[in-house]
Amino acid sequence: MPRIIALDTAPLAGPMVLERCVALAKATRSVGGLVVNVRVERPGLDAQPEGSELAPELAPQPGDLEIVKRTIGAFGRTSLDNELQARGIDTVVLAGIATNFGVESTGRAADDLGYNTVYLTDAMTGLDQQAHEFAVSYVFPRLGTVCTGTEYVAALSPA
Repeated sequence: MPRIIALDTAPLAGPMVLERCVALAKATRSVGGLVVNVRVERPGLDAQPEGSELAPELAPQPGDLEIVKRTIGAFGRTSLDNELQARGIDTVVLAGIATNFGVESTGRAADDLGYNTVYLTDAMTGLDQQAHEFAVSYVFPRLGTVCTGTEYVAALSPA
């Protein structure tokens, strides 16, 4: 979503998060993992704001899943839980913008639904440095595994 990538974010700029998410999606696909792209549509609008589409770099590939959310988190009033259950998926790996909004809300819901959660802290950014740091250092460790994208990719690779 170009309009979200362009926001003033911290600690990372949106384009850096996009670049890292593209690389992580590629690594996930390379081992047969499911990549889920989430975009926002605001209800009650005749047309969505310009830049609401997925960034071209995140264009869904064969086998990917695209979820359109109308709430802060990706699980609220979407088919995401059903889609993951149908595929036998028990772990959700999270990255994106914004750490303390969509990422945190999705992670909390995933935990409530019984998923293992993994937070890739160098592939997410917040709208505020302090809120990002609080989520990463206080909230996420209580919900799941906190690691970097590099650590995640290394765990995907056979030893």
